[in-house]
Amino acid sequence: MEWPTNLDEYEKLLIRMSTPRVMIDNAGCSNATRLTIDSARKHGILLEAVQVLTDLNLSIKKAYICSDGRWFMDVFHVTDLNGNKVTDQSVMGYIEQSLETVHYGRSRSLEGLTALELTGTDRVGLLSEVFAVLSNLRCNVVDAKVWTHNGRIAAFIYVKDDDSGSPIEDSQKLGIIEATLRNVLKGDNDIRSAKTSVSLGVTHMERRLHQMMFADRDYDRKPNINTCDSPVVLVQNYLEKDYSVVNIQCRDRNKLLFDVVCTLTDMQYVVFHATVDTAQNEASLEFFLRHLDGTPISSDAEKHRVILCLQSAIKRRASQGVSLELCTADRKGLLADVMRTIRENGLNVTRAEISTTRDTALNVFHVTDASGNLPDANIIESVRQKIGLSKLKVKELQSFHRKKAERDDPAMTGTGGGAMLLSLGSILRRNLYNLGLIKSYS
Repeated sequence: MEWPTNLDEYEKLLIRMSTPRVMIDNAGCSNATRLTIDSARKHGILLEAVQVLTDLNLSIKKAYICSDGRWFMDVFHVTDLNGNKVTDQSVMGYIEQSLETVHYGRSRSLEGLTALELTGTDRVGLLSEVFAVLSNLRCNVVDAKVWTHNGRIAAFIYVKDDDSGSPIEDSQKLGIIEATLRNVLKGDNDIRSAKTSVSLGVTHMERRLHQMMFADRDYDRKPNINTCDSPVVLVQNYLEKDYSVVNIQCRDRNKLLFDVVCTLTDMQYVVFHATVDTAQNEASLEFFLRHLDGTPISSDAEKHRVILCLQSAIKRRASQGVSLELCTADRKGLLADVMRTIRENGLNVTRAEISTTRDTALNVFHVTDASGNLPDANIIESVRQKIGLSKLKVKELQSFHRKKAERDDPAMTGTGGGAMLLSLGSILRRNLYNLGLIKSYS
């Protein structure tokens, strides 16, 4: 590192201590790339590190986190989304640069755009109405993410003026956009909770969606679907060390650790130790945490709230129904037209990811029928024919429920309550062994 000439040795030492150090090892593990991060401890640094890895579309297979005292050390075993080691030198260089600079906001490609935040009661066809309004108001949707959970909807939408291609800065037009969207969200039965706002600051879309859903208390609402696929969460206190211990057993998926750590951070908990282990599509996560003031969780009511919030954080991103991928040349009104076609065929969009790159629209929609079940295959084909078979493709198919054998036998899934009864010490030692940090855990 080249230092400015006006820095003394003490200032250089402070910079070295506050700058995370990253080591990438492809030799120490047979099936994953090992990342080790050392840094001075500060609140939120774990989330920052996990956020970088998930934004790079890396899958975290194992992890060990330790941040006692004033130092923070993470070990992550990561692969690409295909399960391969990270071997591309440019990608590894970018990982080092991103983790060491520790600056995470929205993408530079989204700077200069107007961000709209929407929350309200979900209903069939709502998104079609939202995007139709934006199209009528001459707003071009450049990027957006939409989540639904427990009958609520949260949307984060980047737009620009349809005519000038510039961000929308006119306060009168922004006021009209907010008011019109709020009326759409209210419908006939959501007068109090429908909210719209304009955000001009730097933010991370998926973290903001978690915050919006959390503020909307989606975790405290009765689920509209009975599912046997809920994560198992256990919270107990480790009185000897004044920690609260959170154990999670659930299906493994991409960005799982980010969703959990994001929620713990926004609930003002500090993670001091953690282990993550995934195998055969199942994930086991354990966190030793305290409040910001150093105290553990103090009441059964708070434990119950933590359980509900973590279960909701995991389920918000869960894929429902059929995943459709649209890839086509972008044009004015494209999104409104596609959403109208989906609505007119009786389909409901439960999650959406919308992006535009170099005049090409790449959108992913997760759709169900009006009752929340898997849509009929003939209806899907009808929608594809109307939009274009080459433009709209079925990406994946997922049902809401596991196979009956998995539901009847918790041992097959690894999510049964008995899995939680392992001693904390054995869990820690097993994961340290798996990470290569000790020689034996027997």
